[in-house]
Amino acid sequence: MKNSVSVHPVDEVLPVRQLASFGLQHVLVMYAGAVAVPLILGSALGLTTEQMITLINANWLTSGVATLIQTLGFWRFGARLPLIQGCSFIAIAPMIMIGQQYGLTTVFGAVITAGALTIVIAPLFSRLLKFFPPVVIGSLISVIGISLMPAAAIWLGGGNPDAADFGAPGNLLLCLATIAIILFIHAKSLGFVGNLSVLIGLLFGTALAMAMGYTDFTRVGEAAWFELSPPFAFGMPEFALAPTLVMMMAMLVIMAETTGNVLAIGKITGKPANQTTLGDAFRADGLSTMLGGVFNSFPYNAFTQNTGLIAMSNVRSRYVVAAAGVIMILMGLFPKLGALIATIPRPVLGGCAIVMFGMTTVAGIQELSRVKFEGTRNGLIVAVSISVGVLPMSFPALFQRVEGPLKLFVESGIFLAAITAILLNILLNSKETLAPATPASPTLTSEQGDRHE
Repeated sequence: MKNSVSVHPVDEVLPVRQLASFGLQHVLVMYAGAVAVPLILGSALGLTTEQMITLINANWLTSGVATLIQTLGFWRFGARLPLIQGCSFIAIAPMIMIGQQYGLTTVFGAVITAGALTIVIAPLFSRLLKFFPPVVIGSLISVIGISLMPAAAIWLGGGNPDAADFGAPGNLLLCLATIAIILFIHAKSLGFVGNLSVLIGLLFGTALAMAMGYTDFTRVGEAAWFELSPPFAFGMPEFALAPTLVMMMAMLVIMAETTGNVLAIGKITGKPANQTTLGDAFRADGLSTMLGGVFNSFPYNAFTQNTGLIAMSNVRSRYVVAAAGVIMILMGLFPKLGALIATIPRPVLGGCAIVMFGMTTVAGIQELSRVKFEGTRNGLIVAVSISVGVLPMSFPALFQRVEGPLKLFVESGIFLAAITAILLNILLNSKETLAPATPASPTLTSEQGDRHE
């Protein structure tokens, strides 16, 4: 019997079985990206294997807590949207810079301070929503989807571009088989099974990889059953002005990306974000970042990889992503679970990524379909902002001579697209266009509506 009170799909609480399966699907999608930050930082700073394991376990634990804060929320913390949280790639370069010059404890000190400052400036930053009309939002979401494609290509090839077998026919076959399975399940199945097409593709792809000898379960046997990363495991944090300023500049870029992610998820779920939503999301990022510094982890923001999964499955409940947060906490406490998930071959992840990242780009195109192009300069705004946004992805060496904090900004295609679209909209459009149009709910096909039911 249906509830007489209408509940928005974002606030719908699904049965436990669906929460667990859909939540696991989200974790599998973002797994590779989530472990990349501690691995890259640990390698750059010359940490031991044991220290890197500590960072990875702490990362999963804090990612889960951060996801719960963002999805469930309390008081003015949390957007209460299906936003899965992970360590931001934007912060890698400044953290390596700080760590090599000052040490890891100063990295954590800068992270804690930058998180606190983010909470303070959240209300001010949230007032920028008026500068994000549909022409800006559509361009930004499109760039988010396009900028994720290099990661999909790397996974498709095998995960390590320097490896001898990168791009081997077997890797390409696994990727194509995974895509075919996902498309078949999604097209032929309705309801619960159809919404799990990505998870089923991952499972079948992994099974095929096992038959081809592409999987290795050694790490599962070596991983500990239980491990709790204590706060300040590397020593008490140290605070210095210069590292704090560098980290805060990184947080400004992260907040710009959070704006794009929140607006994208708001459009896809049919619950458009407003100024209050953005402010609450920024506060959650700030609080999660502070917790990251305390528990041996790093700055947090929403992972764009999962946006396409929401668009494809049409499962919009924030409680599904909260379930993913619980799974990540368990992975942080039980390393064997994380090691088991890590056995999924990268070409299989690449197949899933091609489908989902493409769906993110489609969400941007759908938003741009609401924009009036005839008799306006909006076409020029979209053309230039998207072109500028894909520059760091299409040819990374372009900005290799840029040094210092400015490098953080020019290497973020999402930030470049956002600032270009905003400035061009201000310069080329009349003042009236700065007031955002009332966002419309994403149009769902009859098939998608059936799936949600």
